[in-house]
Amino acid sequence: MKDRDVKYGDITPFFGEDFEKAFARFLSQTDKIASFANSFVPEGEDGKKILINYINSVKDKVHSYTDFQSLLTMGIFSPAVLRNTSDGFTTSGAENIDPDKAYLYVSTHRDIVLDCTLMDYALFLNKKPMCQMAFGDNLIANPFIGDLLRLNGGIIVKRNLPMREKYLETIRLSEYFVDTIIEDNYSIWVAQKSGRSKDGIDDTHPAIIKMLYLSKKGTGISFNELINRLRIVPTAISYQYNPNDINMSREEVKTIREGHYDKRKYEDTISMMKGIRGYKGKIHVSFGKPLEGDFERPEDVAREIDRQIHLNYKLWDTNYFAYDYLESSSRFKDEYKDFDTERFLSLFAHLHDDVRTFVLNSYANPVREALKEKE
Repeated sequence: MKDRDVKYGDITPFFGEDFEKAFARFLSQTDKIASFANSFVPEGEDGKKILINYINSVKDKVHSYTDFQSLLTMGIFSPAVLRNTSDGFTTSGAENIDPDKAYLYVSTHRDIVLDCTLMDYALFLNKKPMCQMAFGDNLIANPFIGDLLRLNGGIIVKRNLPMREKYLETIRLSEYFVDTIIEDNYSIWVAQKSGRSKDGIDDTHPAIIKMLYLSKKGTGISFNELINRLRIVPTAISYQYNPNDINMSREEVKTIREGHYDKRKYEDTISMMKGIRGYKGKIHVSFGKPLEGDFERPEDVAREIDRQIHLNYKLWDTNYFAYDYLESSSRFKDEYKDFDTERFLSLFAHLHDDVRTFVLNSYANPVREALKEKE
């Protein structure tokens, strides 16, 4: 393990003595803990007191990232977020997960932090082992956030590198994924593409699959064998409402119109906090079946991931209504017969036409994807 610590130590979750030191640093920063608590405890409540008292009650039991996940993230953070910002949390497909095996969970990507956190919560509720989670280093606004992510099983994905260094780093990261799943029997979560799906179209980037194989090609393993040994689980995480729907749409419309979008400093952090605090309505996590069979190319793997995600994605009244509204149809009227359509439309009435249309399409596109798979 020491060789691996040297090889991957700057990007992995904290282990052993490194975990103990990082957790001690975390406990000593009560002001930052209090600030973080404000992201998921409603205004008017003493978030600092609630969180710090709870941490003090369990801290002697926390000695690994799995302890941190179970006792802190699942013990207080996830339940608080769901209690304060959602109308219910459901899961399906957990019967596809063998608790004695490790998997590569490849999921939809709508929220910067909650996608992986709530998928982990779904595993936790179904008494399945949780996983390590890949985060872009753009989220690390300060050392406290970096510690927090790695204490919680975070794997750091380095993004801002020169082209050659970025390629080599991606190979190293992919090799860590494979080693962790196949050799250590620990599961990993990764989004199906590097950026969030701003348009509601959930497609897997084949390059992710390609890099996994390139990292181990030199060992002589075949592409198909590697894919089967990774036990890839397509995972669909659906929110009735996306707290970042408007700002994501504005960003994408500007990118389309001007050819680029320059993020402001801390914009990702602001989006992360908005995603945590914002109203999400109902939430569903659906686990597909682990990929097995004959796969010749990364594109074949990506296609099967997408097929399962599109069919397993839980569609809400917001999705069905947006589809019918944009298509000028009544095809799914029974799916939103008790839904306040005027109120939903009023949420976007102040937007320019192109942004409003983009937002509505982000809700409608999962319906279109499901229909295509059924054709």
